[in-house]
Amino acid sequence: MLIKKAVINTSPLIVLFKSNLIDILPKICEEIIIPNTVWQEIVESDKNDLPSQQLPKITWGKRTQLASISPIITAWGLDAGETEVLSFAYENKGYKVIIDDLAGRRVARTLNIPLIGTAGLLLLAKQNGFLDSITLAIQSLQNSGLWLADDLIQYLIKEAGE
Repeated sequence: MLIKKAVINTSPLIVLFKSNLIDILPKICEEIIIPNTVWQEIVESDKNDLPSQQLPKITWGKRTQLASISPIITAWGLDAGETEVLSFAYENKGYKVIIDDLAGRRVARTLNIPLIGTAGLLLLAKQNGFLDSITLAIQSLQNSGLWLADDLIQYLIKEAGE
């Protein structure tokens, strides 16, 4: 496995489901923690969309109720999902956070919590033979609502050798 232990935030899960790229996640990550708040944001919000219907059917993610939230993370004022994701990784060393939110990424970097974004997952998947085309995968993510900067897109395509 490329990522031994990961804890994932709401938006990467949603866009991976909506773009039909969710199957790359268990190929890249050996263990995937989904904090309870993230689960609730997707499934228990009275939505009737693909992510809310499909998340309860997965077998590779472990829904986890945190015993407590680190006050160091709470002090940053992030939303509940990001707070749980970062708190879990902060308290459980060795986990990489999968997070796209800029504020959450800033906190992770400040606290030396390893991180990767959805676009980074695509690059890993392409480099390891789990994706045929990163260009098509990027287009699918964008069609599903993920904004990516043009320079990031060019970087990903170059690094993927396309």
